[in-house]
Amino acid sequence: MPPFAAWLMLGLISLPLSGGAQANEGADANEPGFIGALSTNSPPSTNQPTEPRVQVLPDIPPSLRATLDAVTTAELPAESVWAARQWMNTMEPRLARYVSDAELRKEMLGRIYHESRLAGLSPEIVLAVIQVESAFRADAVSSAGAVGLMQIMPFWIRELGRPADELKDPWLNLRYGSTILAHYLAVERGDLTRALARYNGSLGQTWYPERVMAAWRSHWWIAP
Repeated sequence: MPPFAAWLMLGLISLPLSGGAQANEGADANEPGFIGALSTNSPPSTNQPTEPRVQVLPDIPPSLRATLDAVTTAELPAESVWAARQWMNTMEPRLARYVSDAELRKEMLGRIYHESRLAGLSPEIVLAVIQVESAFRADAVSSAGAVGLMQIMPFWIRELGRPADELKDPWLNLRYGSTILAHYLAVERGDLTRALARYNGSLGQTWYPERVMAAWRSHWWIAP
């Protein structure tokens, strides 16, 4: 069964995006070297969108454009279907704090799980990024011009050569955000702290990664 058909049967997505592809493998949030000093009692981050600085882009590799364009053809294993259902059941009551509509909540969780897995990221970390960036408001726009759930800067459309893309589309926004974060994780050789700082445009500082990790530990972390 093609993967999108399997996701559709689960109700995890309602319409396929223009494509999806494997990106570079993400770092495990429990690995040494992560910001592990944060305790489970760390205060949750504020619900105000962050203000990304002007970002200096590295050379954009062709693989980053291909990640947004490519079609996934691998079969979806039965254990992945079960894992997705279990994950959604765990996260749905947590997301209710931000998204009151049950149907939207279900679709959003399905999309987040799907896009993060395609990009090789932890879906819990993606949830934490969205909490910090937009508090799950698809229409959020920062004073710096960052747009949507994952606060994507419009220059990415130009840099990636995709002028027809609409960043206010929440599911396309998720695809961009997951792809960009996976790209920065590859640039930083698996160092999620530095990748998150690059994502925010504050490389060399730790305040943004600390906010994301505080959100993860206080609201999205799943005990082994």
